[in-house]
Amino acid sequence: MTAERFRIGFLPLVDAALPILAHELGFAAREGVQLELVRDMTWATVRDRLLYGHTDAAHMIAPLAIATALGRDRPAVPMAVPFVLGLNGNAVTFSTQLAKDVGLGETLGDPAMIGAALQRVAAARKIAGKPLRFGVVHRYSSHNYMLRYWLAGVGIRPDLHIDIVVTSPPFAADALAAGEVDGICVGEPWNSIAVERGVGHIALATAQIWRRGVEKVLALREAVVDERRDAVEALLRALHAAAAHFVEPGTAEDSADILARPEYLNASRDAVLRAITDRVRLTPGGEPIHYPDFMFQHREAANFPWRSQAAWLYSQMLRWDAAPYSSADAATAAAVFRPDIYRTALAGSGAPLPGASSKLEGGIGEPMGAGSVQGRLVLGSDRFFDGHAFDPDDIQGYLANLP
Repeated sequence: MTAERFRIGFLPLVDAALPILAHELGFAAREGVQLELVRDMTWATVRDRLLYGHTDAAHMIAPLAIATALGRDRPAVPMAVPFVLGLNGNAVTFSTQLAKDVGLGETLGDPAMIGAALQRVAAARKIAGKPLRFGVVHRYSSHNYMLRYWLAGVGIRPDLHIDIVVTSPPFAADALAAGEVDGICVGEPWNSIAVERGVGHIALATAQIWRRGVEKVLALREAVVDERRDAVEALLRALHAAAAHFVEPGTAEDSADILARPEYLNASRDAVLRAITDRVRLTPGGEPIHYPDFMFQHREAANFPWRSQAAWLYSQMLRWDAAPYSSADAATAAAVFRPDIYRTALAGSGAPLPGASSKLEGGIGEPMGAGSVQGRLVLGSDRFFDGHAFDPDDIQGYLANLP
C-alpha cells in the first residue's frame, strides 16, 4: 500500500512540535502517512505555499486561516481547520529599557498592574513624539489580537497610544536589539532568545491574558480535505498520537533535541526545553520560573477545533479592522473550524470527543466535566484576564461591552 504523502509548511516555533514529532517518531508512518516538512520564515509565505498548492497543509496561526476564508487582503479561498496544534505558548516581551521604565520584577506580574505602569510610559512617550512600538507576527494572528485585547483592557488604545507593526518571529529579537520595536508578542523560543541575547525581558505569558487561547492550527484548503478525506483523517490520528507523546513525562528532553535541530527550529536546545516544560526565564541570567500550562498541547481535548474559538477570533477581526458585523461572515469564520472531521478521525480511539462544537469562552473558573460523545472530558479554567466571557451567539453584544 502506497503511503499518503503530505507536504506541511511550518515556521520554526516550538508549537510546530506535533507534525515534526509525528514525522520523526513514526506516528505518521504508522497511519500510512508520509510527511515532508517545509520550513519558512514568515506566515505570509506559509499561507502562499498552501494556497498555490506547493504544500498540502500548514502549521498556521488560527486567525490567518479565517482571514483567508473571508477574503481579507486577498481573494477568498475556502479553508478547513480540523485540528488545533496548541493553545497559548506565546509571551509579551519588553525591551530591557522598557522593562526598567515599567518596573518589571523577577516574576510574571499581574496583567492589570503591568498594564497600568505601561500606560503611564506610553502616555509620556506619546507626548514626547516617540510613541511605543510593539511587534507582532502578522496582522491576522492571535498574537496581535491577544496583545490588543490586553492593551485595550488596561486603557491603552492600540494604534493611537501604541503603534503595532509586523515582525517575523525568527527576527523579533533582532528588531528589539536594533531598537526598531520596544516590545514583541511572539511564540517560543523567540521570547527566550531575546532574553538570552540580553535585549528582552518577558513581561507576560499570553496564557495570563486568555487562559486557553487558541493559537496554531493545522490548516488545509477545503478542496484538499474534500478530495483526500480519509488521508486527512489518518494525518489527524498521527498528530493526536504525537500530542499524547509530547506531554508524557520523560519525553521532553528527546523532543527538545529533535525540535532544536537546524532543519526545524535551529535554536537553543535549552530554550526549547524550557518552553516544553513550562519554565520561563524572564530576565538575562535569571532563574527560570515555572508557569503551569504556558503551552497547552493535548489535555482537555486541546486539539479539538471549537467553533466558538473561531468566532472569538472573528470578533477581534471586526474590532480591530473597524469592520461591520456580518452574519454570513460570522458563519463562514466559524465553519472554517471542522469538529466533524476531528470526531470522525478519532472515533473509536478513546480520545475525549466533545459533544458540542461551540461553548461559552472564558466562562470556566474551576475544572468541570463537559458532555462528550466518547471518553471523559474535563475542562479547566479558560478565563480572560478582565473577567469577560464570550458568547459566540452574541458577537455584537460582546463587542458592545468591550473598551
